[in-house]
Amino acid sequence: MFSLYLVLHPFTPLSRLDISILDQVQLRRATHVLLLLVAGYLITSQLQAARPTIGAWVFALLSLPFLYTFWVPNVPGVDIPLAGKLMGSLAWALAVGPNLLPRLRRYADIAAALLAIAPWAYQVRYYEELVNRAVIPAGWDMAMSFTVIILVLGLVSRLLGPIMPSLVLLFLTYNMYGQYVPGTFRGAKNGIDLILGKTYNETEAGIYGLITGVSAKYLVYFTILSGLIGALGLGKVVANIALAMVGRTPQTPGRVTGIASVFMGMFSGSGAADTQFVATLTKPLYEKANYDKMIAAGLVATAGTIALITPPVLGSIAFVMVEILQISYLWVVIMALGPMLLYLLGILTFNEFYTRKAKLPPVGADIPLGKRYALRYSTIFIPIVLIVVLLFLGTEVATAVYLASLAFVLICYLDPTLRPAPLAEAMQSPAYKVGLPLGIGLAIGGALLPVLAGWDLGNIPILPVTLAALGLLLGTFVYPAAAAGKLRGALLPIAQGLVEGFRQLIPIGSAIVAANLIFGMMVITGLPSKFSIFLGQVSGESLLLATLVTAIFSLILGMGVPPTATYVLTASLTAPAIIKIAAANFQGFGLEPQQAVLAATLATHMFLFYYAVLADVTPPVALSGYAAASVFKTNPILTGVYAARVALAKYIIGFFFLLSFTGTGLLILPILQNLPGLEGWLIILERFFFTATAIVFLAAATVGYTRRPLRRWESWVMGLLALALFYPYPNLWMAFIPFVLGLLFFLRGEGKSTASPQAAD
Repeated sequence: MFSLYLVLHPFTPLSRLDISILDQVQLRRATHVLLLLVAGYLITSQLQAARPTIGAWVFALLSLPFLYTFWVPNVPGVDIPLAGKLMGSLAWALAVGPNLLPRLRRYADIAAALLAIAPWAYQVRYYEELVNRAVIPAGWDMAMSFTVIILVLGLVSRLLGPIMPSLVLLFLTYNMYGQYVPGTFRGAKNGIDLILGKTYNETEAGIYGLITGVSAKYLVYFTILSGLIGALGLGKVVANIALAMVGRTPQTPGRVTGIASVFMGMFSGSGAADTQFVATLTKPLYEKANYDKMIAAGLVATAGTIALITPPVLGSIAFVMVEILQISYLWVVIMALGPMLLYLLGILTFNEFYTRKAKLPPVGADIPLGKRYALRYSTIFIPIVLIVVLLFLGTEVATAVYLASLAFVLICYLDPTLRPAPLAEAMQSPAYKVGLPLGIGLAIGGALLPVLAGWDLGNIPILPVTLAALGLLLGTFVYPAAAAGKLRGALLPIAQGLVEGFRQLIPIGSAIVAANLIFGMMVITGLPSKFSIFLGQVSGESLLLATLVTAIFSLILGMGVPPTATYVLTASLTAPAIIKIAAANFQGFGLEPQQAVLAATLATHMFLFYYAVLADVTPPVALSGYAAASVFKTNPILTGVYAARVALAKYIIGFFFLLSFTGTGLLILPILQNLPGLEGWLIILERFFFTATAIVFLAAATVGYTRRPLRRWESWVMGLLALALFYPYPNLWMAFIPFVLGLLFFLRGEGKSTASPQAAD
């Protein structure tokens, strides 16, 4: 509710009272972190604690240098009060101890939730003074900083495992003892006072900084939107629309998987959650069509991850990119569109060739009215269109998503078939005859109130719209429900949606705060410049080698940390070197240096975004693979392997929108910014045509089928031709050679095949 009110706050009378936690960005972020910590620890206090793992012991051991240096700063003039040291030690015990002694979890987590209030209250009380002493903090500043850092890491360890908090502690240790690291990465010794002061007192580079702001400014609204959609039962409607669209064919299960995943991705940026939902929906279809169980699980796991790159509701990485690059969110939406469509094409073509090779029977689902069902419920996409339109008009993301959430609620309550069951019963009561005119009257009154009162309306009249919507809901629905004794059931979906939305945010938001800690540590040490030098040396200034090393680094990181943290790390450490090399490459296409740097920056960060997302579906730690495996009852690791194999092109696409300027045509925006008009669009169309063809060829090679089963050597040749087609050649005619050669494999039908039993699987 705090976050929802913040959207309205600038237009309410309270905005004139100068309430610090509502008006100061730093304190709004601090309040957001407080809510994450309190709610997170209260939730984990009710969960069954796992047995201590090796990772938990590593996390505990890595925290000891931090604790020791906090007690013995060894910096002249630094004096932390004994009471402050005891408070920090208590926070350390509450955050780290229950991971090793699970029986302490419940009471320790409740105590941690209460202790989290202290750093927040101190920040609110001394905010103006703290900003001025970031480099030379007071003793209690350092105590509060240590407390909030260790509490955040403790929560992340409970929700996401010990790897990410251990990584944060490694960066903290490097900051304190970097002078002992040999070679290129040798750092300077930084005192604990500088580290704690900049982390807690600093504005943009501290724990309440730029990246934490992503959670408070963007993510909370998208998770609330996702929670409302689930609670209102719209997920099932979206899935039914996908089923109604594809008809009855052998390819139906895979097609539904792809389309439903895209539809769900429009509303939600959670890959694992969407995978779980789509897997549950489509499992009966896969079984009915006799799909191989591992292929089915792999298809679903791969498709579920598409949510993270499906506009307009992209994953958290997109918002971090917006803040780091200071660009419009609409830019990211446009650039994500091409990779998403190509990713989907890879899924659908693999499914097409597999079903034809396996000769599966046609299956379908009994959806009333067929395609008319899709048309009947197409209104649920209005809020998504609203988000895109508002973003195009320059509206803030939070405002656009807030209004879309409001629109979803209104659509569900106004549609008789989508209303909560208790409300549908209440609408049959005589009170509804009074409620309808009452609702209309309250809506008109609510819309006029801010206007007549002379309140600031802003560019988008969000307050009149909100009050009008609330008036309509209160009069038309709440009043009849209350009169019929159905009030709780009528409003429960909204309450559940808000709760579930914030619940979804807690693990993501806490991980983002931890990522902000890593970002802050790298700012202090200057590690990005050292890593850029190292990457340049390793790659020999070769763009291909630099991107290959970075992609592998990103996938390895993704095995242990969430995609957002993977992106933050790779963007900080590798982006400067790649941008430098890519910009020099792009200038060879006639771009001015400034244009080349902008295009290279956008392409590099989309490349890092894309590979951070792929970590979610890459074994051995593939969250989407685990989600699909839990439904299909398959081996999670093997499911991840099959998910990696399905739509294999997904691992290749990212390279080719960075290796040359024409390759950025897959991102659309960099080309149109530098080559507006017909020339730019021709490059974009050419890139999409040949890349799409390459994806089809690679899917055929992976399955071992075109219009007939392929011999093993034919599959290898098809794969090589696909790779040749991916490359953005400077001469268009060079691409026609692999294109024509690949088409030859599609000329012969199955009746003329002489494939041996060793045909590719």
